[in-house]
This record gives sequence, structure tokens and C-alpha cells, in this order.
Amino acid sequence: MAKYLVIVESPAKVKTIKKFLGSNYDVEASNGHVRDLPKSQLGIDVEHDFDPKYITIRGKGDLLAGLRKKVKKADKVYLATDPDREGEAISWHLYHALKLEDKQVQRITFNEITKNAVKASLKAPREIDMDLVNAQQCRRILDRLVGYMISPLLWAKVKRGLSAGRVQSAALRIICDREAEIDAFIPKEYWTLDVFLKSKGSRRAMIAKLKEEVHNRRELDVIMEDLKDCEYRIESIKHGERVKKAPYPFTTSTMQQDAAKVLNFATSKTMRIAQQLYEGVEVKGQGSIGIITYLRTDSVRVSDEAAAAARTFIAEKYGEEYVGAVRADARKSGKIQDAHEAIRPTSLDNTPEKLKDSLTRDQFRLYQLIYNRFLASQMASAVFETMSVKINGGGHVFTSAGNRVIFNGFQIAYQEDDEKDKVVKLSDSLEEGMILSEEKKEEKQHFTQPAPHFTEASLVRALEELGIGRPSTYAPIITTLLARRYILKEGKALFVTELGEVVNRIMVDSFSSIVNVQFTASLESLLDMVELGTVEWKSVIRNFYPDLDEAVKKCEEELEHITIEDEVSDVVCELCGRNMVYKYGPHGKFLACPGFPECRNTKPYFEKIHVPCPKCGKDILIKKTKKGRRFYGCEGNPECDFMSWQKPVAKACPRCGSYMVEKGSKLSCSDPECGYTENKPKEENAEK
Repeated sequence: MAKYLVIVESPAKVKTIKKFLGSNYDVEASNGHVRDLPKSQLGIDVEHDFDPKYITIRGKGDLLAGLRKKVKKADKVYLATDPDREGEAISWHLYHALKLEDKQVQRITFNEITKNAVKASLKAPREIDMDLVNAQQCRRILDRLVGYMISPLLWAKVKRGLSAGRVQSAALRIICDREAEIDAFIPKEYWTLDVFLKSKGSRRAMIAKLKEEVHNRRELDVIMEDLKDCEYRIESIKHGERVKKAPYPFTTSTMQQDAAKVLNFATSKTMRIAQQLYEGVEVKGQGSIGIITYLRTDSVRVSDEAAAAARTFIAEKYGEEYVGAVRADARKSGKIQDAHEAIRPTSLDNTPEKLKDSLTRDQFRLYQLIYNRFLASQMASAVFETMSVKINGGGHVFTSAGNRVIFNGFQIAYQEDDEKDKVVKLSDSLEEGMILSEEKKEEKQHFTQPAPHFTEASLVRALEELGIGRPSTYAPIITTLLARRYILKEGKALFVTELGEVVNRIMVDSFSSIVNVQFTASLESLLDMVELGTVEWKSVIRNFYPDLDEAVKKCEEELEHITIEDEVSDVVCELCGRNMVYKYGPHGKFLACPGFPECRNTKPYFEKIHVPCPKCGKDILIKKTKKGRRFYGCEGNPECDFMSWQKPVAKACPRCGSYMVEKGSKLSCSDPECGYTENKPKEENAEK
């Protein structure tokens, strides 16, 4: 019998795919990339047409040796790495690293890790797509040139450990530009006026809003004078219908945005959990299966088979009227990743409720979001009856609007968190010419607000809209900016640090084209053209390099050294009496004596939550166990032994006097026997 070897990227896929194939198939994993450019040098021969120098990644020697033994025993090798540019490049590197020139080798891809998809891929093998490989090579070399030519300048002129990146620096500029916009914003005053009006016999008042702009208190006072003892008459009533279309299924970007808004997941966490759902989870009664399709995609397209299965499922569960029309526009996409489908469940029979016991809490929550979004995307539109009333009072126009659901459509399965429709019922007895009586007036002073600080979700949306990066790059961009401490996260909002401002200023002044948003987006379009085979990959680099080289040389000569002082803490070094400073190491923030090397004293840094200890009154700190689990402990430890797994708040239980803790959207008494709970006070969102 013939023996076949299938090589995938992730060890997590091995078990799942082995189960689908017979004993003639051996499945092994490459553990991601096996070759790359060397870390210790540029690795690109700029004198000889930018030829890259690839070497085996450190630590992969034994793995490759093991794979070579498997290759010798195999009659045919299938390279089954991920179905994207990077996956294609990994297959190409495996081909050369394993010396497969004399073997029968074919490339297979599957959008989902299910038995049908894997077996179908074996029936449709192909050659390695060199256009895809070259698009990835081009991206890698462009990124290496920017990183390895500019980063040493930052080390020399600012401090070691900094980095510049082609896409990363453009993203940092977007955040810095937003910060500058917020700083320069001058708020403007305005007022709103609501009048609560009742029709004769009505039990509930409706709210009528003043239509005209009111800029200050003086203007409002004039209007209020006009409204004294005035008559409110209905001038017109308009009835209409509003249709709200079902949302498209998730792309990588929209999945990251919704997971951030609904589940409060960081983009990196969303991608990590989605990868687990794609590669395979152990499901009771089914073994290890992939339960979502490929997670890196720009496409909203859905296969005909998946759409047909969804329509049948919807008709059986909700009724024929809930089945949506076929969306002709779902196939249109200007982006190259439309080769993939949207993110969807691999089987609608695997409902979230059915898989709940097989998934972790976070896996379940993300899967439920993906499942419900896909189901909703194939459902009928929601339909609302609308009613708009125009009212005249004292010569001023007021409006009141109402709506009610005629047909809930897709909303029976999924409601977008920031667009939940509030039903406002207006009386059916209203008629044109009717006189309404005033119950009360409500006036409010407002000030215009600046654009909100970026959150991870809104930054991903901005990067996608501007054409910067691609699905696989959004999470690494944000992770790198946070790790380099160019930005920091407070709540959901992202803020630029002093270090980030300095690096951005250098990049804008000396490498304006690199951080130019339009230029970065145009490079992405060029990479797409390389993938399509319409642009030669080295020509992109030939056009890019001279300007970069000239800018680096100019910057080396003209840029002055910039010193960023360490932030001084209020903690005094007990060895020499100096105030300790904040430093950053591989494991995060810590305190160090500025007298180094004479004084080498360091201390761990614990973040304060600004809540007094219920036992001794000192500050409570966020700490971690040896296994990394977070808890809250007293600054006075070991003298004070207070600790809590839940976050304490500066409020005593009104029922028993014990301290209260946060539990989701509630505040709960820490004494389980008391059981008192109340709603947590609403905080202003980081982003409106």
C-alpha cells in the first residue's frame, strides 16, 4: 500500500486530521515557519537585486531531521499549511528545507478542518503558488528593510530596545494624530430642550425635541419666553417603514471588533481563541473537530453549500418567513483575501448550547458570537413601522419619533451590541391639528466632545478602512505597540506614551513616506497585485529601497540624541535613599535604583487600585500567584494578611458592613452569607 505524508503547521491540527484519514496517511506538523531571515544581520543582499538569505530557524533542526526521515518513507508528500500567503510561503520553505525536489509533492488547502473538507482537498491538489509565495516574500523583505535599517537609529539616538516597523509605525501615527486632535479640541456650548406633551385622554407623555440649534443660555431664554403659555399643535404626522438588513458574517476585522465590544476581548485573545476553534477542539461524541472556518479573511462570501444548509436550518427552527433572500452583493470584494470564505461555524448542527460542555468559557462565548452572526447573516431583514410627528409651539418646531417592530427577522438570532433598537411607542390616537398639553420641560446644557481615544476595536476598524495591514497583522500590530510601550491601555482606551510620541516624531520628520497612511495602503495594494501575478515582486522593493536608504543616511547625520528620563516613583531605595525609578524588563514593569551600577537594588512593581485595605487602611495592590493567577492583596503584607480573588471597591455593604467586590456588572458583598448585591455605577465609555 502507498504511504502518504501530510505536513500541517500546527500540532493541534495533527490529531484532528489523523482521525479523518486512513492508516496510509501520516500527519506531521512543522510548528509554523522552519526558515527565515537571520536575526543577527539584514539577510538581504541589497547589492545583488535584494536576494534574501534564508536560514533554518534556531531549534528547528531536530524537527526537520525527523520530517526528512518521514519523507524518505513516503511515496507522496502533501503540504497542507494554512490557506493564505504565509501558509503558502511555509510550504515553499518546507519544500526546500526538506529537499523535496525528487519527491512527488503537492499542495492542498482546506478552509475548515472537517472530514469532508480535508478529503475534498486531497482530490484537488495543486502546485505551490509562487505568486502567493512572492507576495509574502515581498512583505517580509520590505518589513525587514524598514525594521533593520531604522531601528538601530532609534537605539543610537533615543534608547536601546526600540523598534520601527513599516505597518506598526503607520498605526502609531494614526494614534498620535488622534491624540493631537483631542489635545487641540476646543469644546463648544450648545443646549437641548425636550418638552413632555400629552394628548387628551393619554396616560403617558411623549417627548418632543426642539429642532433648531441653540448655542447658549441667552438664546434658550428667548425660546423659553416664546413658549410661555403657548399652544402645542400637531402640524403633520408621517407613517413609514424602515428595513434593517441582516449583517454580513464575520471577517477577521469585524470579529475582532465585536469580540472587543461584546466580550471585552483584546484582539490578540480573540485570534488565539479563534485559532483553537479552527484547529480543533475535543467535542463529546465527535472527537477532535474544527468548529469554525479559517479565521484570517477579508471576505463576507459564503459557500453555496453552507448558505443552503443555513437556509434549511433557519426554516426548520424559525419558519420559512425568517429565511433571507440570496445576497448578490455578498460576493463583491476588492480585497485579495476574498479567496477565503467569511468566518462561520463548520456545522450548524453544532449549536453553542450543544458544545457548551466541550468548550472553555471564553471559547464558548466567541463561538456563540460567530455562530449567531453567521445564522443571522442568512436571515430575513428586520422591519419597523415608523411614525414621525411635527409639532409647532410658540412659533418653534418640535419633533417626536416612534417605532415598533413589525417583523424581528434576523434579530431573533443576533443583535449588534451598539445598534440595539429601542422601541418607542407613540399613541395611535394622534391626529394632525390636535392640541397637546405640556406636562414639563427639560433643558440641558452640553459641550461638543472631541473624537474618542482609540480602543483596540476602533483601531482595527480604522486600519481596515484605511487599507493598512491585512487580517493576520491587526493583532500583532497592537501587541507590538503595547509591548514597546509606545502606547498604553487604560480601561478600553489606548493612549500614547512620551516614548511613543518621540518615536512617532522621529518617524514623521525623517521617514515621512514610511508612516504616510496612503503610501502604506498603496504598498498593500501592490502586494495584492504581486499575489495576482500582475506585478513582479522585486520591482516593488527596487522602487522602495532607494528612498529608504537616502532617508536613513540623512537621519544619521542630522538627528540629535534624545534623552527620555525614567519616570521617578515615590518609593525610596532602602539601601541608598534615592527615589526609585520605573523600568521595564521581559516580565513587565519593576522598580530600580537610579544609582546603578553603584546600587543594584530592584523591587517588584505592584499596581495600586486606589482602594483602602478593609483591615488596615493601606493601599490594595494587584498581585499574582506563582502560577500567574491575579489576586488583590494589601500593601502591608506580611503584617496584614488581607487578600481577595475579586476586585474590592471602596464601599461597605449597607446590609452587614463587610467590604464589597466587583462581580461583572454587579457589586456584591464579600460575605457569602450576606448575599447583598447592587448594580455597579455606570462609567462613561472610553468610546461613544
